[in-house]
Amino acid sequence: MSKSVIATTRAPAAIGPYSQAVRVGSLLFCSGQIALDPATGAMVEGDIEAQTRQVLTNMRAVLDAAGIGLDSVVKTTIFLVDLADFETVNAIYAEHFHVAPPARSTVEVSRLPRDARVEIEAIASLAER
Repeated sequence: MSKSVIATTRAPAAIGPYSQAVRVGSLLFCSGQIALDPATGAMVEGDIEAQTRQVLTNMRAVLDAAGIGLDSVVKTTIFLVDLADFETVNAIYAEHFHVAPPARSTVEVSRLPRDARVEIEAIASLAER
């Protein structure tokens, strides 16, 4: 099965040796997004709400580059530095995944790249493209 890399300048460039997303067959594996501004490469200023909104904006840009949207996401994993932020992140997440939300896991981690407070990765289906 062939694999192809998906990349866009509308989302932050990878900060390591990985791709923004990789397509294998009818699946798209999206690397975790943190709240980096794609234009500057800097973390957005603000609280967990601002970071979560930027993460989902970045994810949407990667999905757009693959020709799909958030409705094609079948699984996400949310990484939080503090589970006390769960309710806030969950509320913002629900704004974006309100119809037939994907399967999801949420875990607390000790630290994220660039000292982000939230990171979200996703798997999407390209089957109905």
